[in-house]
Amino acid sequence: MNRKVDTLHYIAKKKSLENLITIYGRNICHEVLCDESLNIYRLHLADTNKYSKSLKQLILLANSRKISIRWHSRPQLARISRNGKQDQGVACDIQCPGYGHYTEIIDSIPLGQTTKLIALDGITNPINLGMIIRSVTASGAFGILIPSKRNSVISPLAVKASAGTAFKCNILRCEELAEALTDFKERGFEVAILDSNAPTTIYDFSPSSPIIHILGNETHGISSAVRQVANHALRIPLNRGVESLNVAAVAAILVFQRRSKNASST
Repeated sequence: MNRKVDTLHYIAKKKSLENLITIYGRNICHEVLCDESLNIYRLHLADTNKYSKSLKQLILLANSRKISIRWHSRPQLARISRNGKQDQGVACDIQCPGYGHYTEIIDSIPLGQTTKLIALDGITNPINLGMIIRSVTASGAFGILIPSKRNSVISPLAVKASAGTAFKCNILRCEELAEALTDFKERGFEVAILDSNAPTTIYDFSPSSPIIHILGNETHGISSAVRQVANHALRIPLNRGVESLNVAAVAAILVFQRRSKNASST
């Protein structure tokens, strides 16, 4: 019986750890520790840190909120932050219920006509990532799908650009985007890419199923593997000789766009 309880406890703990977003850097860790609306799991500190006023404040904040503090060697801390050159010997884990692998969340996504997701295919600029997350969070879109390959990570720059909404957004992780999109299609989703040469505009497009809009790399656009999975190619009509828009601006247009003239907004 005890073994069964221990096993269930281990499974629950492992699942909770999968919902962690780890950030690094003294200033942003200080900001999140001050935000009592965030559920902080752990503060990580390098044992090589020199004692300073900023370090003292971090420790005091963590202790006042009864947040676990772990000390690590410098190489260990670098493995946790994944950016040893810029982490300043500090990292912090934030528990985010909406952050997890898509396979754990896909069955809970509503399959309504107005359901939208944004998927990223090679977005490398962390500021663009943060601004996209902010727009998705502010809109009625369900969330954002981010593959682990070819995309920017949830870094301090991305968190800052998101204005803190990265901890509130439904962020779904996957390994290979094309594979994840295939799973979504099997569950009734349509997949649309943006193509400046597409005959159909986003305003003429009115799907009757939940939709995933793909945003491609800032320079190279949509990958060939994702193009093969897509059901639709759409374009945003541009005027006055403007050839393209920033990818974060495109995301905002897509998530706040009405589905049709007679449809309610998402």
